[in-house]
Amino acid sequence: MTRFPRLLVIILLLCLSTGSTLAQVDTSFVKSPIVYKSYLALVGKNNLNYIAQQFNLNIAEAAIELAKIFPDPVLFFGAFDNGDERMKMGYGATSSLSYTVELGGKRRARIDLANLQAQLTQSLLNNYFRNLRADATLAYLEGMKTRLSLNVELSSHRSIKRLSSADSMRFKLGQITEIDSRQSKVEAGSVLNRVYIAEATWKSSLLNLGMLLGHQMQDTLYLPLGDFSRFEREFDLNALTTEALNNRADLMAALKSKEVSEQALKLARANRVADLGIVIGANNTSYVINKIAPTPSFTAVSAGVAIPLRFSNRYKGQIKTAEYSIKQADILYRETELQIKTEVATAFYSYQAAKKQVEQFNTGLLNEARKVREGKIYSYQRGETSLLEVLNAQRTYNDVQLNYYQALYDYAGWLVELERAVGIWDIDF
Repeated sequence: MTRFPRLLVIILLLCLSTGSTLAQVDTSFVKSPIVYKSYLALVGKNNLNYIAQQFNLNIAEAAIELAKIFPDPVLFFGAFDNGDERMKMGYGATSSLSYTVELGGKRRARIDLANLQAQLTQSLLNNYFRNLRADATLAYLEGMKTRLSLNVELSSHRSIKRLSSADSMRFKLGQITEIDSRQSKVEAGSVLNRVYIAEATWKSSLLNLGMLLGHQMQDTLYLPLGDFSRFEREFDLNALTTEALNNRADLMAALKSKEVSEQALKLARANRVADLGIVIGANNTSYVINKIAPTPSFTAVSAGVAIPLRFSNRYKGQIKTAEYSIKQADILYRETELQIKTEVATAFYSYQAAKKQVEQFNTGLLNEARKVREGKIYSYQRGETSLLEVLNAQRTYNDVQLNYYQALYDYAGWLVELERAVGIWDIDF
């Protein structure tokens, strides 16, 4: 080929590379950028599930008021007829006031149990927020990662589209075969499909942010701001495990559950004590006009106590239930301790492994993959290598980039999981 035609090809390639129709991201929605601190604050304020969980605390506080109730007195009114009309024995009215005096400390046991259940509910609510905060952070990081992944696919499509346009012109000039030109077009279409998939994944992650924030508008999506540069920490596993056993809300909840079971046993024993009933009454009888025994009207006042015969106490089902609940709560507490230690160790080792992966990429792996791709494209344009080698280099470069962003996400994500497991929180980016 002479110098002039080669120069003409280069000019045409440059023109095509700037005039090609490239994939565009759908921007028909309103973008609402949001920083992490503001996002997390809105999650704690507006998340619907969290708001619903908070009502459990209100319900528990209402149960305390319910436990304070004293037995209500019973007021009775009645009427009677001492005989039929023939005997003329007269009529009368009766009334009484009765009240049950609870013995055995039942009311105090009920109140103590309700207070412990409210504390248990608070611990469970704290644990719910601990998980919500971590899940919301992972969703935020996912939104950042999917955007970077979309950028990789867009960049890949631009590169392959330029190559395909150039190959179409090179085929017309007789520089390459038709099969190579068709192959580059097929690859461009394949990459475009990956762009569409990456775009849908990105938008889905943004929709998830809206759901966690407690509202969803189809034409408005939140765009998470930030980067993956502030997740490096130095930890000691033994110190983390000790701190987790001191901080974890679910372990506190398991401890409160034991206390609730013990208090339920006290209430069960108090319920076995017989209550005392006090009754005060009055009977008023009208005069009797019976000829044999006429009697003037009179009023009789009575007072007494009622003592129930607790034959039901021979059945100890409530006591046994409470005793078994204590044993169960103790086992669950130990299981929670073991689970916490396992979660902390798993997250710690995974975080260390993710850190090494990121360091491996930072040694120049990403830059090397980019140089290989650029070199293959240059060699292909000079006719020194095949299209297949170019495509393989492009795929390798894409994979390295995607793996790098996945490694950054894993690095940040395992820090989130580690701090979730320990019950601490210092994440900000």
